[in-house]
Formats: sequence, C-alpha cells, structure tokens
Amino acid sequence: MQCAPLSCRSWRALTHAPVLLAAVTDSATWSTYKDAATSTAGAGLGFVLSDVDDIVCIDLDHRLNPLTGRLTPWAAAIVRDAGTAYVEVSPSGDGLHIWGRADVRQGHCIRRPDGTAVEIYGTGRSIAMTGRRHGSCPSILADISAVVNTLTA
Repeated sequence: MQCAPLSCRSWRALTHAPVLLAAVTDSATWSTYKDAATSTAGAGLGFVLSDVDDIVCIDLDHRLNPLTGRLTPWAAAIVRDAGTAYVEVSPSGDGLHIWGRADVRQGHCIRRPDGTAVEIYGTGRSIAMTGRRHGSCPSILADISAVVNTLTA
C-alpha cells in the first residue's frame, strides 16, 4: 500500500514554551504542515500520531553511527523488513524513525536481550521530524503491518 507523504492535518511546531505546545489528544491544538513549517515558534516540527488514521512510527534509538551511516545489524534488518517505508534520521542523528501504515492503537516498547529497545507508536504521541531521509528511502508511507506484527509477536 502506498500513499502520499505524511498527512497535513496533525503537525505542530516544537517549542519549549508549554503554552504553545500542541496536545497530542486535542486536535484543536494541531495545525497544518504549512502553518507549522512557517511558524517562528519552536525549534522544529513534530507529527502527532492519533487514532484518526493508521500512520505509525517505529523508533530505533541510538542504532545509527552518525559518522559512518551504518546501522546495527538488528536495526538494519528492521529497516529492510519495512520495505518501501519512509525512514528518516531522528533529531539526535544516531537513531531512525520508520514511518508507515499499520494498526497500532497502543504503544509498544520491545526490550531486546542486549538491553536495547524498539518503540512502536500509533496514537497519543508526537514524534519530532527532521526531513533527513535515511539512504534512498522513498517519500511514501508503505504498509508496515508485517514488520510491526513480527516485532510485537
């Protein structure tokens, strides 16, 4: 399944001033991408994951070497299994966000035997966006249900 890049309905400007923050559970505080991108408030953009659609994010923290661009082997396997999903480098520069479509109504934090974790969110979260594509990934949201199901099994 392929579709347009992230929808324009649930962006927010990232800021440190609590009065300007969008509430992840209150769509009245969200803005369009255009409005958030042109805002002078904050230090970047975030996308609100909500139950109005099936957009999800797999968060791979500290799995990317920012100097070499290499992923840990298990993270590389997840990216490979996500297929044609949109993948971007996280704000830290050493993690990845895999964006796609799946049915995730409750967040998951999957602890790995080595102490690292994979996080999967589909609602009730705002994820910081960088626009820095990882590798040659497409700018579409693909169906990543299979990889989500494998990770949460």
